[in-house]
Amino acid sequence: MLSQNQHSSVPGSTRKRCRPLEIIPPVDHWYPMVRPPPLFPDGLHLWKIRTEGEGVPPARLWPLLSPRESERATKLRFDHHRERYVRAQAGLRMILSGYIGLEPEAIGFQYAEAGKPFLEDTSSGLEFNLTNSGDLALVALSMGAPVGIDCERMRACEDVVAIADRMFTPEQASRIATAAPQDRLRQFYIAWTALEAAVKVDGRGLPGRNQPAAQDTLQIEHCVPEPGFIAAVARERLPPVGEWVTMTLSAD
Repeated sequence: MLSQNQHSSVPGSTRKRCRPLEIIPPVDHWYPMVRPPPLFPDGLHLWKIRTEGEGVPPARLWPLLSPRESERATKLRFDHHRERYVRAQAGLRMILSGYIGLEPEAIGFQYAEAGKPFLEDTSSGLEFNLTNSGDLALVALSMGAPVGIDCERMRACEDVVAIADRMFTPEQASRIATAAPQDRLRQFYIAWTALEAAVKVDGRGLPGRNQPAAQDTLQIEHCVPEPGFIAAVARERLPPVGEWVTMTLSAD
């Protein structure tokens, strides 16, 4: 299994190898919030957004979206994909509103080449990243340091060895290929979420995974946000998972 004390050799970055899944900490408490507590430079805030059908009707949230987001939502073929997208994007805007003091619909974004959004007005120093998988979306927030997050629902996949050969370092791919069958899928998702989170820090995205990173050193921490999911957060320096402030949007 992956050791916390070893380092990976992914091109363009050096980052801490993550812990085996069986000792990756679960996030047991999500505190309902309307407005966030202060976010300090050495801290990390993690928000959960539920995007399933029992959530707020998308028609109430659509006015919060930008024209770009509305256009993307309209192009989604299936209703449940469209509803998840609208809830996640509107939820992100409501969360950011509490930090920067703008109405959700007034928040402007600029976008990296691979599509990662950044605040148009950078004066607050707030950095954020959104990820979603199934009915779960997560937002990581950081002050003064770019952050990346990825969350995946762990589902059976027959092609993990082939994907690992194509996407990971030879060392990682070999470890996954030679793992016992009951461990292979877990190791794959540990490596995949770490890779996704790392390339989202500076907005390179997966197409730019072999390009030099903006940060020479990234630290990766994993958590289990809900049973059946695994998430990774990447930043230059991260507090332990137990020190993260974990919140969910209040319905009030």
